[in-house]
Amino acid sequence: MSRRTRSVGTGLRAALERIRGRRRPDRPDRSAPLAPWAQPRPRFDLPEQSGPPAGTPGGPRAEESPRVVADLPPSAAPQRAGVTQRPIYTGFMVTVGVGLALLFYYVAVNVGALGGWITGAMFIALGLDPLVRWIEARGLPRPVGVVAVLLILAGLATLLGTVVIPTIARQALEFLNNFPDTFDRFLESDFMVTLDQQWGVRDRVDAEAENFFSSLFSDSNVVGSFLNSLINAGSTIAQVITGTLIVMFLALYFLASLPTIKAWGVRLAPTSRRPRVEELTERITRSVGNYVMGQAIVALLNATVAFILMTIVGVPFPLLTAFVVALLAFVPLVGGVVAGILVTFIALLQGWQTALIYALCYFAYLQVEAYYVSPRIMKRAVAVPAAVAVIAVAGGGALWGVLGAIVAIPVAASGLLLVREVLVPLQDRR
Repeated sequence: MSRRTRSVGTGLRAALERIRGRRRPDRPDRSAPLAPWAQPRPRFDLPEQSGPPAGTPGGPRAEESPRVVADLPPSAAPQRAGVTQRPIYTGFMVTVGVGLALLFYYVAVNVGALGGWITGAMFIALGLDPLVRWIEARGLPRPVGVVAVLLILAGLATLLGTVVIPTIARQALEFLNNFPDTFDRFLESDFMVTLDQQWGVRDRVDAEAENFFSSLFSDSNVVGSFLNSLINAGSTIAQVITGTLIVMFLALYFLASLPTIKAWGVRLAPTSRRPRVEELTERITRSVGNYVMGQAIVALLNATVAFILMTIVGVPFPLLTAFVVALLAFVPLVGGVVAGILVTFIALLQGWQTALIYALCYFAYLQVEAYYVSPRIMKRAVAVPAAVAVIAVAGGGALWGVLGAIVAIPVAASGLLLVREVLVPLQDRR
């Protein structure tokens, strides 16, 4: 081969190398800046691609091949098709979301009674569930346990309807009829005579009573207000009876289908989390059920002790007052104290000695209940710190009345269980 042909081939190879961007080893690096103030030109780089090249068998099609992307500043990047490019659609969806939120709020406000009924029914069902589980532990199927609990409730309802409630109604009527005479005897007792001699209490009571009755009979709207109060009281009694029946039927339904309800709730969780969710659900329901059953036993013991003390010291209408004590004692922490103060004021109608003896004995029992009875009955329920319990009861009572105060501690216990079993381990792994 001639020298001229050899030089032409060398020149072609050098041109191809320059086109392909290769640098010959004998030439200087042109990418380096020529001066301290000079900067290299922006280069267009192809992204790394694994596999066959585009257009070859097995590789991506030519129209799917990656584009050459320049290293442009963020301000020069094109905007995505989103909020700024679809303002009408975005505004419409925001309006729909606000409308749905207002609809849910309206429904929640206007069906508050239904929410209370459902909550109370589930609370009762969880409280009866330990008894059904105890029957199941004896080898009997769950439907038999539910039927047994239903028969027990029917027997208690029959006993209340035939014996307890008529007696309570008779004592309440006697209390209202004898209240003026009882109050006069209280004002003439040695205790009130001593207070009247020192502070003039009798004159103040007589003046306030005279002003009350004079304003009552001089007001022309008293009759209308009284009739309206009677109508409202009748509607309230009808609502209470209807709500009680609905709550009882819902409680029996929840009790019979509690395993199915828990199973459907667990299925809402992801598959990988279902065993853990099932375990936590079982622990929460068991602890809440044990708490409800334990609190019912504590309230029954409290009312029994109060009835015995009232019978011994001679407090009037002991069965009626014991029924009120049982209702108040079911409210945790403050219920027993309120019941003791109320019965002490009723005992004052019989004399300060009767009230003092009853108050000393009852509040001594409250100490025994707090340190000996309740810890042994509530040992299977989730423990709640005293400060959390007080805050929970106060908040539940402020938000939802008596029902909120009753369910506050189980809800707080469930929240503490979730925090201890879910949130704390999650934070420890981080």
